[in-house]
Amino acid sequence: MAKRIFSTVLLWAIIFGTLWFFRTTGALVLVALISVFTLREFYQLMRGAGYKPFDQLGLLLGGLITLEPWLQARFGIPIGHTLALAVIIFAIRILGERGGQDRVGALGSTLFGLVYVSFMLSYFTRILTPLPGDTISADGRLLLALWLIATAKFCDVGALLSGLAFGRHKMSPQISPKKTWEGAAGGILVSMGVGALIAWLARDHFPAHLTPLVAALLAAPVAGVAIVSDLVESIIKRQAASKDSGALIPGIGGMFDLSDSLLLVAPLGYLLFRLA
Repeated sequence: MAKRIFSTVLLWAIIFGTLWFFRTTGALVLVALISVFTLREFYQLMRGAGYKPFDQLGLLLGGLITLEPWLQARFGIPIGHTLALAVIIFAIRILGERGGQDRVGALGSTLFGLVYVSFMLSYFTRILTPLPGDTISADGRLLLALWLIATAKFCDVGALLSGLAFGRHKMSPQISPKKTWEGAAGGILVSMGVGALIAWLARDHFPAHLTPLVAALLAAPVAGVAIVSDLVESIIKRQAASKDSGALIPGIGGMFDLSDSLLLVAPLGYLLFRLA
């Protein structure tokens, strides 16, 4: 637990420091790094599950997919078709580089990683990327991304503490035996509180309609989806017979163990910000 707390504090310090000193550029670099390291560990898990993804080229294309919204906005390059290009490339490669039963597994695991990790995290890039005629400042976009990360990750903290204190009813014992419905409820409530607090602190930068009350209400579905996203990673790790996705972060595990709850949250947050 001590290692987990130390790593958590250090990671938040890195995030705040990067956003404070390097603003949008730093945030985009962090998103790209998280995407690439998460995809790398995802492919390692796929290999542990008996598949043979095309990991090296997959990582390169994955990084491009995650940064596509910024590349398009910054340079006007119409490159929004990297995922389709990847399908073509890897469909060709399985013909000569994989055999028998390996072909479908290699293609499926490679492309699923690009969609589930790289494409989903590209929505953080969409949130962060300033656009012509923006009604919100670049700092406002940074704070929206920070709000989304905080509401998702503090759900983990709230669920852990609530589960330890009040957990009685197992949520999904076959997937994640330690998760309880009481913990999930506590995690959602904590996320709502954190969401409202950040909205109040950042009220001068957030859109006018994103009041603390609205932010708290939006945090509830974000937290719920974060829990589902965490369970999906547990399914993937069980398929690979692995407890953690890696050992990159002491007390937490790998990058995938850190970013798991963000994968489904990123597009949901983007849509909520546009609809709210």
